[in-house]
Amino acid sequence: MKNEVPVSRESNTTRRAFLKASGAAAAGLALAGKRNAYAAEKLAIDGGPPAVPKPDSDAWRWPRYGEAEEQAVLELLRSPNYNNLEPLEREWRDYVGVPYATAYCNGTSALASLFFALNLPPGSEIMVPSYTFFATIVPMRLFGLVPVFVDINPRTLNFDLDDAKKRLTPNTKAVMPVHWIGLPCDMDAINDWAKEKGLIVLEDAAHAQGAKLKGKCMGAWSEMSITSYQMSKPLPAIEGGMGMYQTKEHHDRATVFGHYDTRGVSDDSSYKKYHGTGLGLKFRMHPMAAALARCQLRTLEERVTAGAAQVRRLNDVLTQLPGLYEQTSGRKDMRRIYYEWNMLFIDEKEAGVSREAVVKALKAEGVRADALSYRLQHKQPLYTEAAWWHHLPVIPELPGSDAANATSIALPYFTREAPEMVEQYIKAFEKVWAHRSALT
Repeated sequence: MKNEVPVSRESNTTRRAFLKASGAAAAGLALAGKRNAYAAEKLAIDGGPPAVPKPDSDAWRWPRYGEAEEQAVLELLRSPNYNNLEPLEREWRDYVGVPYATAYCNGTSALASLFFALNLPPGSEIMVPSYTFFATIVPMRLFGLVPVFVDINPRTLNFDLDDAKKRLTPNTKAVMPVHWIGLPCDMDAINDWAKEKGLIVLEDAAHAQGAKLKGKCMGAWSEMSITSYQMSKPLPAIEGGMGMYQTKEHHDRATVFGHYDTRGVSDDSSYKKYHGTGLGLKFRMHPMAAALARCQLRTLEERVTAGAAQVRRLNDVLTQLPGLYEQTSGRKDMRRIYYEWNMLFIDEKEAGVSREAVVKALKAEGVRADALSYRLQHKQPLYTEAAWWHHLPVIPELPGSDAANATSIALPYFTREAPEMVEQYIKAFEKVWAHRSALT
């Protein structure tokens, strides 16, 4: 199947070769010895003791607020105001490295404003992955825009540029990749192709606060982008979103769509005349969300760095197991971040066991594992009903998206240091792999 074995397998192969070449054979023998010992242990599913006897649910609790957030909320309760909105926009611009930013009540409203700011004629098409949250796509229909569904690489969960090249139509005007659970898309390659074809590049960076490619933040690679501060995200404000813009025209047009007071629109803008009415919508961020977002931004770098390091301590061991892989592009010039899920994939043929059997055994060991099947947008009824679209989207076959749903194993992302849980998860996987030939 196309892209079924992308760079992640090569990354594992290279790493294994390096370990062998660097004299790590002794470590490998020790690991093999440990796995042989696990083979003598009875699996929990067969009545043995679980590897994770007391799962610590606090290890993945999110969001985590402290004294700074409590104080910020208390100050707002004592003196309600909107004073945090403009500082948040300024601080976010500086952090991401974009000239313009506008705060919204959530990521969905930021996306709706972005699609309005495009100012494309009805019937224009935007390339977008089906493997994404509805908000990346559905607001397009409000402006007569139509999605072109693009496949994902089943090991990165990100936009498959090779597939996009096959789906380009004369009506395609823009492309919108999504940086799925914090892994940057190949924005350099996407931008090069888009420039060649005269396409506008957009980004859904809702999952990617703090992620970078070639030192540049996700959200800064495109004409316009959004991020989300919903409470599951790396920077949680319970609700909230931000639109990011490279040009004053896009910023002003997006802002006037969702802000009746035209806040941030300069006096010499052609959109300033709409002050007091906007264009009929009010997408202003809640002031409490702005206060929480500002607090969380101050510690974002520290959190995402520590979180990624802990994932590496777990995944660097797990991906040594036959047939087990992680979500990665293998690029060395990017910094990925994590949130909500630590996504693994199983090659059932190589592992010699089914995903269903593995997940069942892992759960018995106390691991919070899920055979995740994410809702694919192109399979939803909305896209087959002509009443909602300028013209009906083409409903394609997307084998990469289907493969991701057939092979993924979602683990929790540990949101605090949990070394004991990491070791217990490793033990659980190694026990299950040692007995995998007997699992059904």
